[in-house]
Amino acid sequence: MKFGHLALFVFLLHLGLSAIEPVTATTKNPADYLSFDYYLKTCPDAEGIIQQKVGAWIQKDFTLAPSLIRLHFHDCAVRGCDASILLNFKGSERASYVSSTLRGFQVIDEIKAALEKRCPRTVSCADILTAAARDATVFAGGPFWQVPFGRKDGRISIDKEAERVPQGHENVTTLINYFKTIGLDILDLVTLSGAHTIGRASCSTFLNRVYNFNGTKRPDPSLNTSYLNLLKRRCRRTTDLVYLDVITPRTFDTVYYTNLQKKVGLLTTDQELHSDQRTSPFVEAMASQPFLFQNQFLVSMVKLGNVQVLTRNGGEVRMNCNYVNHR
Repeated sequence: MKFGHLALFVFLLHLGLSAIEPVTATTKNPADYLSFDYYLKTCPDAEGIIQQKVGAWIQKDFTLAPSLIRLHFHDCAVRGCDASILLNFKGSERASYVSSTLRGFQVIDEIKAALEKRCPRTVSCADILTAAARDATVFAGGPFWQVPFGRKDGRISIDKEAERVPQGHENVTTLINYFKTIGLDILDLVTLSGAHTIGRASCSTFLNRVYNFNGTKRPDPSLNTSYLNLLKRRCRRTTDLVYLDVITPRTFDTVYYTNLQKKVGLLTTDQELHSDQRTSPFVEAMASQPFLFQNQFLVSMVKLGNVQVLTRNGGEVRMNCNYVNHR
């Protein structure tokens, strides 16, 4: 291991450990009311039911693993982790054009129905989605982490707000600033982007890199030539899907980062993480240290799951994740 990577590893490990230390401040924020034993008495089978349902769905369709992780991110990235992405009505985030490729709603609906049968009006949709993203990661070969529970469901969902979520063509500065607005840092950005080690993207999201990069009518010069030719063959239609990690698309590993080193990043937002000096050291560290990626991923996912949560009387527990409860 090079000395630089060793020093960075120690630094990142310190950050990770400090991120999960208990809060000692006297003034609590909503996330401080989350706890690992929140459903211990009211619905002790909650996590088991979520895990069983997620596992059954992923066994039938592996592509649902990255879809659930993505659905969780889209939820937390707008108004915090309040299940606002699940609300299904005209003008909601879910109805927005940018949300049209999101999947996994049926999985959450089935889990919610099972939990309502077992523990009526107890487990929130926000908690279900957060735990489902964790279980999807594990079933894909990623790390396990404990999910603190106690989130409440929001009652507001606005389609225009869904457009704030990064779409794959932003520059690194825009990404850093966006992550900062939701309380996440550069390390979280690079780490959570590593979820692209599994999953797919529609050709429409990156075709500009293949045929008309920045209006030049030429391909993106940062694309590996062989990879460019592969993308031309795979994208016959804008709706065609391409794996984000062309080498090991079904394995939760660090090949996503080594792909960036070889100019085989699919989205602009992926490849620029390696070319920007603010993010490239983290890409290099993750590429060479699988253990580091696995450990930091769970830390960053816990942080993501705690973004602007509603707790206590801040929201409700929906009886159906698609709709706000009738008052």
